[in-house]
Amino acid sequence: MSATLTLPLLDSTRPERFPNPRGALRDPNGLLAFGGDLSARRLLAAYSQGIFPWFNEDEPILWWSPDPRCVFHTGQLQANRSLRRQLSRKQWHVTIDYAFRDVVLACAEPRPGQLGTWIIPAMIQAYDTLHHSGHAHSIEVWEGERLVGGIYGVAVGRLFCGESMFSRESGGSKLALIALARLLRSWDFPLIDAQVTNPHLLSMGAVEYPRAQFLRMVAQLNHLPGQPGPWAMYTPHLTAMLMADGLLQ
Repeated sequence: MSATLTLPLLDSTRPERFPNPRGALRDPNGLLAFGGDLSARRLLAAYSQGIFPWFNEDEPILWWSPDPRCVFHTGQLQANRSLRRQLSRKQWHVTIDYAFRDVVLACAEPRPGQLGTWIIPAMIQAYDTLHHSGHAHSIEVWEGERLVGGIYGVAVGRLFCGESMFSRESGGSKLALIALARLLRSWDFPLIDAQVTNPHLLSMGAVEYPRAQFLRMVAQLNHLPGQPGPWAMYTPHLTAMLMADGLLQ
């Protein structure tokens, strides 16, 4: 594509330096730069500037900041009546940071209508590194010892940057998302970045912000004290909140 030929190439010696995301392309929406690496230092710098990587295995690393931006408000995500009825028949339990890599691998599994996945081995390794350094986290939903749903992403300041979620049973990803929002709300994290809008996210309660507004919010949240990881120790805290909300038995 001719537009691709004009993309800035990231400086391999300066992992914190990115082009201004306000200058990202309109078509394809949000494409900002290419190159660099997936080091923890560069990834954290990207997320703290409202930028994320997204590319296929046969492509160079591509960096994005779309307009508009899709987000969830942690204080507004609620289980609807249908999900509550569904959960009332389940004996599910929820954990935090217990099976991070398993959640990422489940998110990478082929899905109906998709030919492949962007969660390639290099991405899996990069987020595994972030997880072990206390920056990337997962919520797991279990039926007995079977993993039936989950979500993972990266925390920077008081912003959680969601990467992907999955369900092996209906309602699994919805409970994982609501559980994440409930946990973050208790820590005064107002937003979950959902990156690119799609009908499924909107049906779950996501909203769109103009990129300029989102970037202003990122700059504010990034400078607030976050919640250092790991988060596994907060599993009983989350379980108690979900039981009080009537979402776990």
